[in-house]
Amino acid sequence: MTIKIIMDTNFLFIPSKFRLDVFEELNKLLGQKVEPIMLSATHQELQKLAESKSTKTRKNAVLGLRLAEKCRVVEVERKNTESNDDIILRMATAWKCPVATNDRELRQRLRSAGVPVVFLRQKSRLEVDGNV
Repeated sequence: MTIKIIMDTNFLFIPSKFRLDVFEELNKLLGQKVEPIMLSATHQELQKLAESKSTKTRKNAVLGLRLAEKCRVVEVERKNTESNDDIILRMATAWKCPVATNDRELRQRLRSAGVPVVFLRQKSRLEVDGNV
């Protein structure tokens, strides 16, 4: 069985910052094959960051875009004033699938909505909060 997991932008920065293969770690952590999903809004955010004036941000975003090639990009419509976090929350709730993010605020919002969250713990391993 394959489990879908929505990838947030900052989650794709983990490999460049902490030398951790997030795709391999996700498979190990969840004990099953993972289908990484990137929402079109997240992909657009990465593309914008790749044009950033900050060299560090640009470098992380370019690597993030390379990693995004391992993800299935799913087109989603942005409703009115929805932020990327709002879209992730909406889609994760609708699909009943976990989200991989290190964004503390988004993690809290997802957990409040009953969505499982995968995040980086102690800069060295992934952990899941909630039942997948």
